[in-house]
Order: sequence, then C-alpha cells, then structure tokens
Amino acid sequence: MDTLLTAAATLAFLLLFLGLGAWVFISLALVATSALFFLHGMDLSRIGSIAAGIIYRYSTSWELSAIPMFIWMGEIIFRTDISTRLFRGLSPFVDYIPGRLLHTNVLGCTLFAAVSGSSPATTATVGRITTRELGQRGYDDRLSLGSLAGAGSLGLLIPPSIVMIVYGILAEQSISRLFAAGVLPGLMITALYSGYIMLRAKLDPGLVPATRERRSAMDFLRALWDLAPLVVLMTIVLGSIYTGIATPSEAAAVGVIAAIAIAAVTRQLSLTLLRDTLMGALRTSTMVCSILITAAFMSTAIGYLHIPADVADGIASLNLPPWGLLVVLSLFYLGLGFFLDGTSIVVMSLPISLPLALQAGFDPIWFGVYLVLMVEMAQVTPPVGFNLFVLQGISGRSISYVARAALPFFVLMLVGVALLAVFPGIALWLPNFFYG
Repeated sequence: MDTLLTAAATLAFLLLFLGLGAWVFISLALVATSALFFLHGMDLSRIGSIAAGIIYRYSTSWELSAIPMFIWMGEIIFRTDISTRLFRGLSPFVDYIPGRLLHTNVLGCTLFAAVSGSSPATTATVGRITTRELGQRGYDDRLSLGSLAGAGSLGLLIPPSIVMIVYGILAEQSISRLFAAGVLPGLMITALYSGYIMLRAKLDPGLVPATRERRSAMDFLRALWDLAPLVVLMTIVLGSIYTGIATPSEAAAVGVIAAIAIAAVTRQLSLTLLRDTLMGALRTSTMVCSILITAAFMSTAIGYLHIPADVADGIASLNLPPWGLLVVLSLFYLGLGFFLDGTSIVVMSLPISLPLALQAGFDPIWFGVYLVLMVEMAQVTPPVGFNLFVLQGISGRSISYVARAALPFFVLMLVGVALLAVFPGIALWLPNFFYG
C-alpha cells in the first residue's frame, strides 16, 4: 500500500507539472526533486549532488554523442533533394505490382529510415513529396495517408534509431546489437504494410488509377542513379557498424561527412544549408538529450523510492506466465502512447518494465525491439501521435481523418508485435550472427 501511495503521489507530481505547461525535461527534473524531497525526506544538498553526478555522467557519455550526429545527418538529407530523388527512383520499380505508387510511401520510408533515425523526420521528408504526387495522379487519399503514417514510424525501428540509442544507454546494452536486431523486424513490418496495400488494391481496383506510365530501360537506369545517394549513405553508415570498422557514434560522424559530401557532389552544399541544418540538429538534439538526462534523474529518484522493485515484486507475486506479462506490458504501453511521445515513454517506463522483462526471462535486446515497436504505435495514436500532426500539416486533413486512415496500419503493428513474440529469432538472429 505504501508503494501504491508513493507511485500515485509521483504520478500526481508529473501530471501537475505537465498540466502547468512546463517543458518535459523541466517536469521530469521537478518530479524527481519533489519525490526525493517530500516522499523520501532527502535534503536539497543531497538531491543536488545526485543530480550533478547524473548530469556529468550522461553529458560526458561517448554513446550519447551519436544522437546529435545522426540528427544532423537527417537534417542534411531533409533539406536537400534526396527525398525527391527517392520518389523518382522507386516509381518505376513499384509501378507493376498491385497498389503501384502507393508502395513508394512504404519503401521510401524504409530506405529513408536507414539514414534518419527519426520518425517525424521520415514522415515529413517522404510525405511532402509523395502526398502531392499521389494526390495529383488519383490515388486514394486515405490509403496514401494511412500508409505514410504507419511507414513513417519505421524511423524508430530501422537503424540508425535515436530511440534505440536511448534504450541502449539506459538499459546498458550494446547499441550495435540493438541496431542489428531492428533490421529484420523493420523489414517484416514493411512487408506487412506492402502486403496490405496489395490486398486492398486487388479487392478495390478503384483505389489506384487505371492508367500506367510506359517505362523504358533508360527510365530504370535513371531510377537507379536517383537512388544511388541514399544507398551509398546507407552502405557507409550501416556497413561501418556491422563490419566492426566503427562504433555507432563514429559511424554517425562518418555519416555526417558523407551526407555533406553528397550535398557537395549534387551541388546543393552552401553556408546557408550548413547553418540551417546545424540549427535544426541543435534544437532537436538539445530536446532529446535534456529529456534523456532528466529522465535518468527521475529514474534514480524512483529507485530511491523502491517503486520499480516493489512493482516488480508485486507483479511477480501474481505468477504471470511470460506471455501474460507481455500482454500486461503491451496494454501499459498502449495507454502511455495516448499521452506521451516515444522518447518520453522509453525513459519514463524503463526503470519499471525492464526489471520485469528480465525477471520473466526475456532477452534485453529482444525487449528493446519490442519496446520500440510499442513506441511506434504511439506515433499514430491520438491525441499525441507525432506522425498524425506531421501529416495533418502536410495534407490539411483533420487529425481524426488521419487517425482513421492510420488505424489499419496500427493493427498491422500489433500483428508485428505478436509475430515477434512468437518468433523471437526475428529480432535476435542478426545480432547473434554478427556478434555471436
């Protein structure tokens, strides 16, 4: 009962500060300070000492340096014409399968996710091109927006993923292994999305225009040339990680250099581009890293209050089988997804959910992939689904319209989670193959 009251009081502090409109990282810091001062009875000098130690440890973390580098690389790509080239490059190859150019949403997001690491950035970059092109050509608007909302979330799963870096740091797991673990599940979700589009197009041919463009061999060669910059960047970043040449942090720096080189080769590099991308990366990185550091402070405070250990003991006393625990955690994360963004979900819940998962025998690498999939669902659930807001801005449609369009792809993510639970090797085979 004491633990329940302590947890309720901590939650009340969080709702209070968030309700007052405080930024997330300020709310987390205030919650941690209030919990330690009022609930634990710790003096302010001791609280300050704990906070200073956490800030120093995380601010000097080499692994954390990968986050601003990957964000900067994504900003460079976002502000060049690589997204336009991506649509042109994919179009000839998907024009002969059911659903045709609708697959550019799914495949475009899959490829862009491999160099972005951000779900909103992936959705915005691909969406600003494909929504206009598909609308002008007569493709079904709802299926177009829904597939883009779902596929845009792959920016969290397919490496390099910012959320996976956050999980790896907090859970003290190998980021390289996590990156490898995200590849096959990401491709599985891609296949589910494309399969659904093909099925819908077969059942209702009116969803796609009847006329098809005539393609020559030269069109396919030009398409390969358009895809080349993104493929080269993917190969450099991911290849350097999986071959062991570079750590994720080093690969992120190499990726930035490669992105700048591609911008120079395509004659798009300028001081204005560098300034804008640096400022964009600075704003996003500051937000992510400040949330991560203050969340670590809050996690430490929750640990002092014994909430994770007591909750873990309480759930363990229920003697739930592993699948039962997974169902409970899934419902827990679906609830959080209605109110929080992905990074906040991970950093706030991990002190409680990870010990439970480890106690139930789940592999921490597998659990990281599962957690990212659950966070992906938060990107397409109102009222705080970031992808829905991005698509609302791009399309001019209401949030409710975009949310209804995304619903089938939300269900497909649930199917993906079920497949991952039944066949854990989908996530674990590649990291075991590369790293033993």
